[in-house]
Amino acid sequence: MNKFTHWNEEGRPKMVDISEKEITERTAIARSTITLSDEIYQAIQQGDIKKGDPTQVAQIAGIMGAKKTADIIPMCHPIMLQGTDFQFEYSKADVGYELHIQATVKCNGKTGVEMEALTAVSIAALTFYDMCKAVDKSMVIKETYLVQKTGGKSGTFTRQ
Repeated sequence: MNKFTHWNEEGRPKMVDISEKEITERTAIARSTITLSDEIYQAIQQGDIKKGDPTQVAQIAGIMGAKKTADIIPMCHPIMLQGTDFQFEYSKADVGYELHIQATVKCNGKTGVEMEALTAVSIAALTFYDMCKAVDKSMVIKETYLVQKTGGKSGTFTRQ
């Protein structure tokens, strides 16, 4: 069984010491999906969301979320991110539509950016919901997951 690294000798939580780790290029890609009604999809396509374009605002919020990850996830190290980018893709579902949100986060550092990518898509999904809830509150934020990560001692992970 793997030893948990975020506990000290007394069994209390700690932030892991990364001072001896090598700096490597690190990337992480995360995705989240939101279900939305035909009504919301049509309102977005016609520019009828009163708060503005929900994907533009969600993207800005997601970037801000990635930068603030260490402020809201207790054991995360503050990381100097070199880049955060998003893709938004709508697809027709059995009922309504789905919006797939993907974030790619990059840095050169001593620890990975998986949590930053996951936070980015989570905040983007919540912001999208907030932007569209006046039209329809039945949206569902579905699975949020890591697609890929590169760099560091553990190497590359790609979801199959």
